[in-house]
Amino acid sequence: MSYKVKALVASIVLGLAAASNAAEPIKIGVAGPFTGGSAPMGVSMRDGVKLAVSEINAKGGVLGRQLQLVERDDEAKNERGVQVAQELINKEKVVATVGYINTGVALASQRFYQEAKIPVLNNVATGSVVTKQFVAPEHKDNYIFRTAANDTIQSAMIVDEAVVKNKFTKVAILADSTNYGQLGREDLEKTLGAKGIKPVAVEKFNIKDVDMTPQLLKAKQGGAQAVLTYGIGPELAQIANGMEKLGWKVPIIGSWTLSMGNFLDNAGKNGDGATMPQTFIQDPNTPKRKAFIEAYQKAYKVDRMPSAVSAAQGYDSIYLLAAAIKQAGGTDGVKVREALENLNEKVEGVITTYNKPFTHDDHEAIKPGMPVMGLAKGGQIVQAK
Repeated sequence: MSYKVKALVASIVLGLAAASNAAEPIKIGVAGPFTGGSAPMGVSMRDGVKLAVSEINAKGGVLGRQLQLVERDDEAKNERGVQVAQELINKEKVVATVGYINTGVALASQRFYQEAKIPVLNNVATGSVVTKQFVAPEHKDNYIFRTAANDTIQSAMIVDEAVVKNKFTKVAILADSTNYGQLGREDLEKTLGAKGIKPVAVEKFNIKDVDMTPQLLKAKQGGAQAVLTYGIGPELAQIANGMEKLGWKVPIIGSWTLSMGNFLDNAGKNGDGATMPQTFIQDPNTPKRKAFIEAYQKAYKVDRMPSAVSAAQGYDSIYLLAAAIKQAGGTDGVKVREALENLNEKVEGVITTYNKPFTHDDHEAIKPGMPVMGLAKGGQIVQAK
């Protein structure tokens, strides 16, 4: 074989190899509870993620490569979350993971990504400590980001609604026994304390509890003018229904989870009037939101999203990650993290248009002042006035 022919064959082989490499999909993990009590949040998040990926892939993907999701159900269990993280990193070789609904699962799992220098975008878990698990001086760089309103932001909004807007001086806190509920309770007590208010009752309930009478009686007997809630599941509806049974009607003001379908449906009219912080309300008030809502309804054959906040935050997390991979010019974890911390282009999401949402020392895309208060009304969430 002549030198020229050999050179031609070699160049063809190299070209094919390069084309093959360029065509390899970019694997992104999606971890969350797709079964169990937290499933409405997990499934809505995953479905928002899938919508964003389908839109990006339809436009040619990122760097000429398609995005490929690798989904894993963590069942809202810490030990399962750890197993999923190791599998996505070591077996599936994901370049990043989005998801995490439950604060406890996030805290147990994301250390493996930190060690592997692979970015994580928490798009639902709100525990204030989630993005501060690996910060200076112990850690030079942090690979954990978030596109949800953390509990510090939410607790401030809840207390502002109760104490500043409504002038309540006596409030009770009802929080579930999960990491989420108890960390949120701590934030609420701290924020109330800063305003010189001590709750008249601080009560705990467990997942799957169906009778909140003892906790509510203590709140009522303490003279509570409002009940502040922090919980993740259908138990929130039992609070509203329990108040109705006691003939006790005071406002329920709680974390964003009061917007979920399992609260609205199980509480019915008893849930009307409940208020909560929201990064996203299912209201087509911008062209981007209108397109997102219609695409979600069409794809998943629903009218009301089970958890609109989860869906929107999941959707936006993919667009932020795609922008970072594009800016990094590849999928190297260190470079993607650096790109996230200094995004050059504005990223239009459904929650907001993100303009440098992260820095090296601030991994929270949602800032104070961005969320609004939502109001439960007739089985829907509307913006509170």
